[in-house]
Amino acid sequence: MKLSAKSVAGLVAVGLIGVVSASAYAYWRLQPEPMPDQVIYGSGRIEADEVRVASEVAGRLLENRAVEGQSVRAGEPLMRIDAADYELQADRAEAQRVAALRAGSQIDAQIGLASHHAMTAKTDLGRYETLSRAGWIPAQRLDMVRNTYAAATDQVSVLRQQRAEADAQATVAAKTAALAHAQIAKTRLVAPISGAVLEKLAEPGEVVGAGQPLAVLANLQTVKLKVFIVEKDLGRLRLGGQARIHVDAFGGRDFPARVARVDAQAQFTPRDVHMADERSRTVYGVILEAPNPEGVLKPGMPADAWILWDGKAGWPKSLKAPE
Repeated sequence: MKLSAKSVAGLVAVGLIGVVSASAYAYWRLQPEPMPDQVIYGSGRIEADEVRVASEVAGRLLENRAVEGQSVRAGEPLMRIDAADYELQADRAEAQRVAALRAGSQIDAQIGLASHHAMTAKTDLGRYETLSRAGWIPAQRLDMVRNTYAAATDQVSVLRQQRAEADAQATVAAKTAALAHAQIAKTRLVAPISGAVLEKLAEPGEVVGAGQPLAVLANLQTVKLKVFIVEKDLGRLRLGGQARIHVDAFGGRDFPARVARVDAQAQFTPRDVHMADERSRTVYGVILEAPNPEGVLKPGMPADAWILWDGKAGWPKSLKAPE
């Protein structure tokens, strides 16, 4: 059957309408779903409070038990530094203390003898002064007795000063020994916190300096995520507000979190941060805290986060990151 030109034109029009409709439907299906109104989206990387374990004393590292990726408990022995030099210092200081105490004991005996001679010289001086007033001895003889008494008292003073110096030397030696023992105690390092070893920074055999980091630990019981929000969303936030975190390694799992801090000042949008509103030039940093008792969230993991600002609306059925 031969169709008229009008019929052909109609069929073409219907076909075009179908193509346009199909294209529109496909375009609509490919469009990203809008973000639910009750949540604010942000992304970042998981962070944790890090502690750098460093030695307070210098020396050769004999042992470092830190193993990257393993967990440690607070107070667990981690490193040991050669304490031989500090032990020698302690022994020398202890020997100096003992010598000063012995010298003090010897001076005590000398003080006793010198004090006895001074008392005798004082008695003689009193007797000679009486004889001199009676005219029985010449003045020259009295002066000699006076000089003897003065010399005896000066000797006592000198010995007492030496005794004080010996006491001071003993005190200094005792404090030096205590300092050496304290340094010996510091050659054994323990884990300051319970957490995971992120980095091992020194190997046995290396000579390390005071204050040099030997390992990096992280407390993974609570992790943090810093996200950035635009100014128009700032007024919706409240400290302690609910949030949820997703990481690629656990795509089907929600990790609960809370708003822990909001920056007081705005900053320019970091280059590696994707914002839903690309027109935003300045943003505010928001710190989310998430409990991590299993330790599955690791520092450095990329993460998506949603902050629920409208509690009445509740959480949406699904959370998806904007494309």
